[in-house]
Amino acid sequence: MQFPAWSESQALEVISRTCDEPGPVLVTLQAVQTYFGYVPDAAVALIANACNVSRADVHGVLTFYHDLRTELPPEVSIHLCVAEACQSMGSRQVMEDSRKAFVTNSNVEIRDAYCLGNCALAPAASVNGNLRGRVSAQSLVAEVAKL
Repeated sequence: MQFPAWSESQALEVISRTCDEPGPVLVTLQAVQTYFGYVPDAAVALIANACNVSRADVHGVLTFYHDLRTELPPEVSIHLCVAEACQSMGSRQVMEDSRKAFVTNSNVEIRDAYCLGNCALAPAASVNGNLRGRVSAQSLVAEVAKL
């Protein structure tokens, strides 16, 4: 995934579109991350100022939600479901095998997800936002090779 380089002027434009929303801090953090791929440290003060809250408040929200990131994401992001239906179909083993398969590839990130809504095709995964069903470590390796 390609994201634009950090720019304070572009960040201020993104931030200005969201600070009037209910729950402006979370919505604004999500908007900045959607635009830049992550929330840089420099954005925290800008968001705090625009949303009229403290930097500590922004930092607290930023670090509370696991989907918000403070570093650029890797090229490939795999979210593997570990909820009950997927666990019963072997998702924990798929997770372990996948982590072993990608251990030397720093461009691939594997994270837990708690229900992707694809229980009928368990175990489920999301690869760069694309939902997949009946995955295995081998199918994930093959998919990443295509990217």
